[in-house]
Amino acid sequence: MSRTSQEASTDTTQLRARSAITIVLADDRHLVRQGVRCMLQLEPDLDIVGEAPDGLKAVQLVERLKPRVLVVTMPLPGLNGLDVTSHVRQRVPGTAVIVLSSAPDERWVVEALRAGAAGVVVQQAKGEELVRAIRTVGVGRRYLSAPFSAQGVDTWLRRARAAAPDPYETLTSREREVLQLVAEGYSSAGIAARLSISPRTAESHRASVMRKLGLGNQVELVRYALARGILALPADVRPPTPRRPSPN
Repeated sequence: MSRTSQEASTDTTQLRARSAITIVLADDRHLVRQGVRCMLQLEPDLDIVGEAPDGLKAVQLVERLKPRVLVVTMPLPGLNGLDVTSHVRQRVPGTAVIVLSSAPDERWVVEALRAGAAGVVVQQAKGEELVRAIRTVGVGRRYLSAPFSAQGVDTWLRRARAAAPDPYETLTSREREVLQLVAEGYSSAGIAARLSISPRTAESHRASVMRKLGLGNQVELVRYALARGILALPADVRPPTPRRPSPN
């Protein structure tokens, strides 16, 4: 007896679901996530299984869903993209991470590779490049966006390993979480609530961060977070326009 077209279609859908590359998206901008989702949904071999608006939720979602690929932006509330990458590589090694960088900056490529990223894609890239990157890391290979050649990835990895020791690397995972939350303006009580720890423990972590990084106050901490890309300058904040001298 011949099978109906509906049964054949159902089998095809189930086969596609089993073979698809599962993806979690992490970006605090809802419209950006929605746009990326709509684009990736057009690809039959890609399956978006979850979205996260901040870094802490991204790590929790990946631990629960264990996708094949995590696409994470660099500046991210709660926990920045590089620390999300490090957490995921330690806790869910089967998930490959693609970091979306705001600019083709050598420093971020090195930092992303040191954190364990399988791919780096600049946010100015076209949509088809992100699709290509997902498929590449989804089968266990590395991908670097132009102008960084994927063929030269070994060179970038060597640069990452040879980079000078960084005081940030001495911070524990918890201290990095606390650093970002302090920089975002959370009090010790607020940090305690976000991380399910006591306010005293949060304050202890904060003091340890300040000591390890040689920071003297909150202003220096925020400047450090901005310089490192842990925080992003709000889009509506612009340097003041210099006033033109009035004619004599």
